Amino acid sequence: MGHTGAGQGGSDPAGGRAATAGGSAGAAATGGPDPRLPPGQRLQRGWPVLHYGPVPRFKPDTWDFRVFGATASGDKHAWNHEEFSALPRTTVVADFHCVTKFSMLNNEWGGVSAETILAIAPPAPEVTHVMVWAEYGFSSNLRILDFATERTLFAAHHDGEPLTAEHGFPVRLIVPHLYAWKGPKWVRGIEYMVADKRGFWEERGYHNIGDPWQEQRYSYQEREGEGPDLQ
Repeated sequence: MGHTGAGQGGSDPAGGRAATAGGSAGAAATGGPDPRLPPGQRLQRGWPVLHYGPVPRFKPDTWDFRVFGATASGDKHAWNHEEFSALPRTTVVADFHCVTKFSMLNNEWGGVSAETILAIAPPAPEVTHVMVWAEYGFSSNLRILDFATERTLFAAHHDGEPLTAEHGFPVRLIVPHLYAWKGPKWVRGIEYMVADKRGFWEERGYHNIGDPWQEQRYSYQEREGEGPDLQ
């Protein structure tokens, strides 16, 4: 799965279903499934490299991060790499659930929170969705309530180390309650939208929302109101 991101938790985007240490130990002792794993997922050791297309070459002199579309002010916002790197940083510990059915537990992500971007470049009141744009025109759509959680992060580090180019350096989006494809690698900006529109994988048969706890993998599983019509 190309240009992908992260997830822990359940259908409540602000919360999640993180297991207690005792619950995990109990499951291991009895041989049952780890309660931190969503339906159909298996525990992964190591971090596979999965993406669509080539790895882009990072050019610090021309790289920028943009916020555009239905902003509150009507203006576009942009930061070069030095400016973006100077924004306030935070850390999120979250599990990572790939739609290809592997999960990695207890990842530490470091970067700029979506809340920070929303505060600096707020959306207009009528915004309902965002489109996350990445290199080569790759895109992924999110409901604004999914994007705006305190655990959504534009990550530059994983487990204390800078991301590698293959894993999304310099910035990838982490959305810790959705399947990983909802968090693209090599992110270059976000577009505020007043109506939903499918992104790259959503146009190619993947679920418009992507909640791993509801196993929302494919568009044929969508219920009425969960996504715009497929073209």
